[in-house]
Order: sequence, then structure tokens, then C-alpha cells
Amino acid sequence: MLGGGTNLANTVSDTASDDAARCLDLTRLVSRTGHGPLTGVDRVELAWARGLLARGGKLFALNRTATGFTLLDRAGMAALVARIEGRTLWGRRDLVGHLSRRLSRPRQAAESDLRRLACARCLRPGLGRMLKRHLPPGTLYLNTGHSNLDDRVMTALKSTGARIAVLIHDTIPLDFPQYQRPGSHEIFARKLATAARHADIILANSDATAADIARHTVATGRTPPLLTARLAIAPPRPDPDMPIPERPYFVTVGTIEPRKNHALLLDIWDHFAATLPPDEIPDLFILGRRGWNNDAVFARLDRGNPRITEHGDMTDGQVAAMVQHARAMLFPSLAEGFGLPPLEAAALGTPVLCAPLSVYREFLGDIPVCLATGDMYSWANEIRKRSADTSDRRPDTVAANQALWTWDDHINLVLNRL
Repeated sequence: MLGGGTNLANTVSDTASDDAARCLDLTRLVSRTGHGPLTGVDRVELAWARGLLARGGKLFALNRTATGFTLLDRAGMAALVARIEGRTLWGRRDLVGHLSRRLSRPRQAAESDLRRLACARCLRPGLGRMLKRHLPPGTLYLNTGHSNLDDRVMTALKSTGARIAVLIHDTIPLDFPQYQRPGSHEIFARKLATAARHADIILANSDATAADIARHTVATGRTPPLLTARLAIAPPRPDPDMPIPERPYFVTVGTIEPRKNHALLLDIWDHFAATLPPDEIPDLFILGRRGWNNDAVFARLDRGNPRITEHGDMTDGQVAAMVQHARAMLFPSLAEGFGLPPLEAAALGTPVLCAPLSVYREFLGDIPVCLATGDMYSWANEIRKRSADTSDRRPDTVAANQALWTWDDHINLVLNRL
């Protein structure tokens, strides 16, 4: 049954107090402007923005820009979220935007709007003074995107009497540096150490992630209180206008990076091409943008396979429609902090084939079929079986949906604990 994790919902009230002032860091979301569909971490930050806007009390948003920092009040934050969601168009680039030539044009426009919407802004050395003028003492600062985790920002916040909560999504850069961009290990180590020094509480998206955080922060000499606050499983509404393939097909969702292990799926489809008649080979749809350190996989994709299709620019609704009608979601990822795509697939009623990672045992229980990533033939056999099965058997989505954790659950758990 779907569930697990550290469930503290029964120890807190259903709604958090709206008296306290809150400041959400939205630097990551703005930095993603022009980069296509939101990633899982982006969606968490956006969910927090929506959730806090739906609650009362004083509310601010902090953003780092190319020239310094901006602070938005509730009205400015609502206008910013409307732009991020596409309900309002980004404005014209201002003079500073035109001069920020290292930024993309969409990012120039976004930062120009930040300056127009801000209730205050400053150059980097003036952050502490700006925050002291505008943030009430005891403001809760929430960082869910790992941006601005440095001593300058944390010290400036502490100087106002702010409380700091940081959500750490995983420790993969430390545990699996071979799957990361060059330098990611060192950058993340500094950020985690900063969070350990300054945070009043560190939030984890799973018990597995909380254990990893505790293991790594021991070396810093301080491990703040840890709270497991599982993320919501709220798959986007499937696009009803999305054309659905008639042939049996499978999907995998996520950035094409080494950790996601697309190479295994390419090996399986090569095996199918060598052993099966063409009309018995199912289709594979790879839904995600190309990432990093994956030249061998990119080269294989570029060579082409008539049964493999790569899409890097589908909307969330289009992806959800493809997942909903697939024979199964394939997710042979080698490491995950939360692993949202399989959880959303299960919520949509789609069978899941995944690696035997602890986070899936924590949240999905016995719903997925877990297969060793070193056993290509077990994967191939399971895929062939499901490709030929026309009974449309689905997982226990009734049990799955009863156990779904909403964004209100997640946010209330955190705010009540603080």
C-alpha cells in the first residue's frame, strides 16, 4: 500500500497559524525562466508559493538577481507567481536587464519584472540592512530550492531574528558524484554545511533522505532538528487533447542524465530489435530534456531507433496523458531522494517498473514491480509480458489515492512544527 515515511500529521493541528510573517525564497523559480517545463524541485517551490499565498499573514519573497537582491510583498509575490504560471506575460526588459548580457533574454525580462514588483531591493552588501527594514522579527524564512544557501544570506537573515527552515531534497551529489556535473559535489557540500550551521530546522522529503542528511551533517559538528515532510503526490491533469499512440507503449519521465539510467532502456530495446519481429516491439517514449555527462546515451539517441521517441518539450498535461495510457512507467533510476514520476504514475493508475530503492518501499509499498538494474533480461521479460497483455490491469489506485498526501498536508505539517 502507498504510504510510509515519518507521518507527524496526527501530532499537529489541521491548519497553521496565520499570525507569523513568512518569507519564501523564489530565486530558483525565477532562474528557471525560459528553461522549459518545471523540474520536480521547481514544482515544490511553486507549490509553496501557492500555498503561502492562500494563507493569511504577512508574506514576502526573496530573490537574488544578477545585481543584488529584491524583496517582494504579498501583492508582488502574487504577481510574480502569475507570471511564472503563464497567467500574466513577463514585461519589457528595463535598462539593467538590457545591460545584464550574461543572462538569457527571458531571464533579463524576469529580473526586470522583479525590480518593478519589489517593495525593496539592494546590492549584495546591503542585504542585511534591507531585511532589517522590512522583515518583522521572528519571520520564518523558507528555502526549498537550495538557492542562496551561503553564509552571507543566512547571516543577514539571522541578524533580523528570522527563523530558517531549509528543505533538502536529497544528498545525491555527495553519495553519487559520478552522476553529477563537474563541481556539483563541492557546491552541494558547501550548501549542506551552510544549512547545518544556520538552519533552525532541516526538512526532508522522505525518511531515507532524512537519514542521509543526518549522516552527512555529523561531520559539520551540528545537525539541526530534522523533520520528514513528504511531498504531495498531485499529478497534473492529463491533457484530453493529447493524441495517444495506438500501439503498446511504455514511458520514462525525467531529465536524461546518467543517474536516471536511460542506458538500460536503450540496451533493452536493442535486445528487442535483435530478437523480436518488428511488429512485436513496443514503443518507448522518453519524456524529458537532455541533461549532462551523458554523451554516450545522447549519441545512441541521435543514431535513432524506430521504436524509441524522445520528447523534451511536452507540457505537464501532455506528459500526464502519455503516462496515464502507457502499459507501464519504466524508472530504472540508480538513486532518488523522492522519485516523483513513479509516484505520480501510480496515482494515475499506471503500473510502475522501477529499481528497488528504499524511497519506493517507503511510499509505494508493494505497488511497483522492483527489478535489479543489473538484470536487463528481467526488465525485458516484464516489458514483453506487459506489452502483450491486453487486460489493462492496473495497480490498486484506490488504496494509492487514499494515501495521497496533499500540498496542504505538507505545508501545514511544516508550519505547525515551526
